Amino acid sequence: MLIWFLPVFLVVLMIGLPVFFALLFAPGVMLWLSGQERDLVLLYRNMYNGMDSFPLMAIPFFMLAGELMNRGGITLRLVEFSQACVGHFRAGLAQVNILSSMLFAGLSGSAVADTSALGSMLIPAMEREGYTRRFSAAVTAASSVIGPIIPPSGIMIIYAYVMEQSVAALFLAGVVPGVLVGLGLMIVTNVIARRRSDFPPLRRRATWGEKGQASLKAFFPLLTPVIILGGILGGAFTPTEASAVAVAYAAIVSLFVLREMTWRDLPEVLLRAALASSVVLLLVGAAMAFKTVVALSHAPETLADFILTLAENPLILLLLINLLLFIVGMFLDAGPAIIILGPILGPIFTSLGVDPVHFAMIMSVNLTVGLATPPMGLVLFVASSVSGERVETIARAILPFLAVEVLVIGLITYVPAISLAVPRFFGFL
Repeated sequence: MLIWFLPVFLVVLMIGLPVFFALLFAPGVMLWLSGQERDLVLLYRNMYNGMDSFPLMAIPFFMLAGELMNRGGITLRLVEFSQACVGHFRAGLAQVNILSSMLFAGLSGSAVADTSALGSMLIPAMEREGYTRRFSAAVTAASSVIGPIIPPSGIMIIYAYVMEQSVAALFLAGVVPGVLVGLGLMIVTNVIARRRSDFPPLRRRATWGEKGQASLKAFFPLLTPVIILGGILGGAFTPTEASAVAVAYAAIVSLFVLREMTWRDLPEVLLRAALASSVVLLLVGAAMAFKTVVALSHAPETLADFILTLAENPLILLLLINLLLFIVGMFLDAGPAIIILGPILGPIFTSLGVDPVHFAMIMSVNLTVGLATPPMGLVLFVASSVSGERVETIARAILPFLAVEVLVIGLITYVPAISLAVPRFFGFL
């Protein structure tokens, strides 16, 4: 009877109950109905234990670093640098938007932060230059999914914690997939621009002097991912300590180097980071309690037996799982989905010979793309809020970009070297 908590969870989600409460309500009710009231104590104890983790401290620190960088004028300098590099390409400002997302990903690791920070700046600029508002919002939403893929990444930290994998290995595994997504979006933008006559004319190419000036302005922001990854790979600090270093570096650059932020801005920055972090950590705690009931119900074994009856070929099973994850990503945020499905699906595919880090990339990238997938993709609503365009029109305009991202997911799934080459080169595999 206990296994019925999964349908109950889906039902309460569909009627609008927030994910945090749904994660606790469904298993709690089924434990009570099954006469296992004693396990309710274990359920709520594990909610606290799920948050009481040293590796998870990296999440609030990275969120605070992202808020400091955004308020400190770092985002503007990244946009100026991107414009100097690719602004002369066809659909130049759209290409700037995509490259800025790739660079911003190395600072914040958040798709929502990317959409909000870059969208508020670039969507109006693109509209003034002649792009339609729905296209501008669609490009912003589609490129923002790169944020959780290129390190540092909040969902990679969550996956590593839940599945007991190396954070550094997952960070490195996300580099090539993230770059592939960015390049794919740039190519499809170029194709769209060639077919449409209403796009703005080509910009002039930036001079070497302008490129040099933009590079100098962006030097300290671009140094952030170098410090984070370099310190982790060099053994100077752990990923959690790296997040604290990122906060200190962002504060120094914003307050004393760029001087775009004042001490009076700090309370609001701290409040915004605290609110965002509390949401994530509460979800992690609730999902870890949910995971306890998953184990008690023997749902992983039941699902594994069912999946293995569908096909014996791992390649076909990977295709089916991609379809499942893509559908899940439309309705459920990446973090909770990883915590719920990771312990169920990960062991199944590891037993079939799929490398755990490779499967982590398949799952993480798929669910991240779900953030921009209709009907419930979170960044679609953020892009709608920033641009003032309706979600439905953005959803239609984003379809060509989603097609490219799905193609990249296929490449990641069936070419393991895309995910494993970099961590293997640095000795993490």
